Amino acid sequence: MADVVELCADLIRFDTTNRGGNDAEPERPAAEYVAAFLDGLGIPSKILEAAPGRASVIARVPGTDPSLPALLVQGHLDVVPADAADWSVPPFSGEVRDGYLWGRGATDMKDFVAMVLTALAGGVRPRRDLVLAFVADEEDRGEWGAHWLVAEHPELFEGCAAAISESGGYTYHVPAADGRDVHLYPVGTAERGTAHLRLTARGRAGHGSRPNDENAVTRLVGALHRIAAHRWPVSLTPTVQAFLERTGAALGVPVDLSDVDGTVAALGPAGSLVVPTVRNSTTPTMLDAGYKVNVIPSTATAQVDVRVLPGTEEELFATLDTLLGEDVTREFVAHQPPVQAPVDSPWFDTMAGALRAEDPEAVVVPYCLGGGTDAKAFAQLGIDCYGFAPLWLPKGFPYRAMAHGVDERVPVEGLRFGTRVLSRFLENC
Repeated sequence: MADVVELCADLIRFDTTNRGGNDAEPERPAAEYVAAFLDGLGIPSKILEAAPGRASVIARVPGTDPSLPALLVQGHLDVVPADAADWSVPPFSGEVRDGYLWGRGATDMKDFVAMVLTALAGGVRPRRDLVLAFVADEEDRGEWGAHWLVAEHPELFEGCAAAISESGGYTYHVPAADGRDVHLYPVGTAERGTAHLRLTARGRAGHGSRPNDENAVTRLVGALHRIAAHRWPVSLTPTVQAFLERTGAALGVPVDLSDVDGTVAALGPAGSLVVPTVRNSTTPTMLDAGYKVNVIPSTATAQVDVRVLPGTEEELFATLDTLLGEDVTREFVAHQPPVQAPVDSPWFDTMAGALRAEDPEAVVVPYCLGGGTDAKAFAQLGIDCYGFAPLWLPKGFPYRAMAHGVDERVPVEGLRFGTRVLSRFLENC
């Protein structure tokens, strides 16, 4: 029988670093490994490449009841860069030490891929068809992975009603009002949208020593100041409201939806899960203007990272346009709308049941991701996407610092717990 720790270690040892663009071929060796593993289980698979080496693995596992809609189980094979000089262990060694498996991708997200494969190797018999998609390029723009598959091969996902993937289902220890250690398990049911904007200010070029009230740099700086200083209002989505109400009840903390900021603060460490998702955000990140210090340029540009909650895009961009001011325009560098799945659904209930079967103290709550995943691609096909990659985590483990961080690692027992939860969910959903 496959061992999830060994399998995850094998996957970590493939250096699938994604540095952006398409100047490398990082995923192909790992994709071949996964495809061979599935073939060994009698599950036919195929490798599709959006470009040479940018490989994704697709397979379909028949369910016992073909009348049921299928479930998409999707994860990514690429990882972000890791500088070995900063790490306590070589980042692609897959070393087990002190009860943890270390390496880049241990939590983002080769752990999930290994748990799914181990569950299948353990003889899981799903009720419904499972479509497996282990894809390239999630850590950049997805154009060589999920977004390409959705655009070019949507037929592969025909019949899928829901999907599970990263960023949810892990243990988050939080203190209750009476001092109890509450085992919170957030399951992703929504994601803020991503809108990367390029702002362009236009003005009159001239000599830096002369007065110029049409200075493009000044116009751009003014716009950026207004954007950065703007306090976006609270926007309670169904996911965030359900998180506040259910988490407050579990912790014994009163919830006042007329004072969301106060409620979030009262939730203590649990509140940090929703701080980024009670409001939209607009964060200036890049500037570019001029070529010589004594020359006023005719244009100046900046980029702004905009994150937008479900149901608020129209209002956000209307407000943003009023903040830009005279002779400043915007255009999308990237635009992926927010996604939202039903909070109260049989999918969510089955996830919660699978977690509680392995941890009777589990309090399962929905939450909204502040960033984004490949769910933004698959949601375009009408698939309800959930963040559900279950892990048991010990108290004090800095899980949220692991993804993209130094010394990324995952508890060995957490992997085994997650495999049991996934096996139960895949059989019962």
